[in-house]
Amino acid sequence: MWNERESPLRIEKRFNFEQYSKISKFIGKIEKLCKERDIYPNISFGKNFVSFSIFLDNNEISDKEKEFSKDIDKFYLED
Repeated sequence: MWNERESPLRIEKRFNFEQYSKISKFIGKIEKLCKERDIYPNISFGKNFVSFSIFLDNNEISDKEKEFSKDIDKFYLED
């Protein structure tokens, strides 16, 4: 589940990985998705995790952002 935060308004989620090598593959998929959807989240990662923050332009999560976050979840489940 994506967490909604305020100041500034955003949704966030952390994905955990058992192997660092899977992080690179996951981020590669996300890079293509960002270009396709024209959404560029803040991404941070470490040895065994990737975190996303998607900053919202409106006072609510748009359908575009909902679909984007669902696709990220799908990519994670594939690995």
